[in-house]
Amino acid sequence: MDLRTKLKSTGLLQVIGNTPMMKVQSLSALTGCEIFMKCENLNPGGTIKDRPALNMVVEAILKGNLKPGMTIVEGTAGNTGIGLALVGQALGHKVIVVMPKGMAIEKHKVLKLYGAEIVETEAVPYSDERHFFKVGKKIGQSSPDYWWANQFDNPDNYLSHYHSTAPEMYEQMDGKLDAVVVAAGSGGTAAGVSKFMKEKNHNIKIVMPDPMGSGIVNFFGRGNFDSDGRYTMTEGVGITRMVDNFNHIKQDSCYTIEDQKLASLAMYVREKEGLVMGMSSMLNLAGAFHTALKYGPGQRIATFLCDGGERAISKMYNPDFLKEKGIDGSLLPEKEVVDIFKNF
Repeated sequence: MDLRTKLKSTGLLQVIGNTPMMKVQSLSALTGCEIFMKCENLNPGGTIKDRPALNMVVEAILKGNLKPGMTIVEGTAGNTGIGLALVGQALGHKVIVVMPKGMAIEKHKVLKLYGAEIVETEAVPYSDERHFFKVGKKIGQSSPDYWWANQFDNPDNYLSHYHSTAPEMYEQMDGKLDAVVVAAGSGGTAAGVSKFMKEKNHNIKIVMPDPMGSGIVNFFGRGNFDSDGRYTMTEGVGITRMVDNFNHIKQDSCYTIEDQKLASLAMYVREKEGLVMGMSSMLNLAGAFHTALKYGPGQRIATFLCDGGERAISKMYNPDFLKEKGIDGSLLPEKEVVDIFKNF
């Protein structure tokens, strides 16, 4: 067994990946399409971010950049930090996670379960030196005993999805895919998945839903990341600056989905088939639903259930939070749900 295989077979790390596909029955019935989600919430750390966390750490060890006794440092909205904490604990590395204030309290609790040290920063635009990425980078480069993971510009992030996530999905769907819907935060999933899918079949459409406050739509439309940067509900998805992963994304369409639409769909699928999921997952599902309505019946569309609803209890599934943000969390009739996603 080579070292790479040995490292990836340590404890819980051996069950990262190889997640199943699930058909979303309620939305498939409404659209006449087949809508699938890859259940990345079944990774041991509960999110798709376990994949790049494992790959970045293992490759850093193999390259000699991360040595025994060194501490892993990362700036994150939470889920990558959880993945790194899990991997770090399994392989004997301490982890420091730098997060902006206001992230879901559930993420804090899970990070502490895995022994991570949390450093909170002000929730400020990237231009501010107090931004979580800049603070994390400063800490990560402050000592020779620290390794700065840098998920946003680390190619081993997107390569984890190119070599594992995307091939799994393609095989599970028997190569029969009309569209793949994938939101972007660090851009790793979007880059790795889109690159692989386009190489397999250039006719597969890559659709990127973007949350309010992000600048990705402007980047692909006008070449800049202009945005007010004011996120309301989503965490860890959307971005307002250029990162290396974006150089590898192959997308066909990108559009913004408002928080109200996400909340309405969240209540609908919870009621109709007991589906609860994290905020980035709901953005993906909303994009898949809109894509199915736009393309018409008979399409096969896949996306990612990248995190579970247990990390959105204090926000998307919290009536008080929704009310505070001016979002209606009531259950809408079937026809209204269809109408709001058909008429963008």
